[in-house]
Amino acid sequence: MYNIIKQAHSGIAYLALILLAVAAISAIIGYASKREFKESDRKIALFALIFTHIQLVLGLILYFVSPMVVSLGSAMKDPMMRLYALEHPLINIIGIVLITIGWSKHKRVVESDKKFKFFAIFYTLGLILILSRIPWGIWLG
Repeated sequence: MYNIIKQAHSGIAYLALILLAVAAISAIIGYASKREFKESDRKIALFALIFTHIQLVLGLILYFVSPMVVSLGSAMKDPMMRLYALEHPLINIIGIVLITIGWSKHKRVVESDKKFKFFAIFYTLGLILILSRIPWGIWLG
């Protein structure tokens, strides 16, 4: 069970990151070019939101069943353990909260430029935070 969840968390991460990057870049371009907000813009942002939330659920399950996560007291002494026990989950949760805020804020406005602005700001910040706490050595290695 642990290995299945771990593989799913790792595999879906690629989709979540790609969708999030596409949504953020599309929003930045849409805002800069002052184009009309389309249904395709909404869908890519929605899929990015959905996949980041799936990642969150899988990550939380993994957090509680993983042998990598130890008590916080002993994890603080080891940088790799600290990453898994504290930094990775905390920063990624903050990133997903920002993405969710961006989604919620875009629904309250009608103007295309404001929709793009909310996605550009919140999705990009969320993406940066998430990218900053990926255990690259293990994930790519």
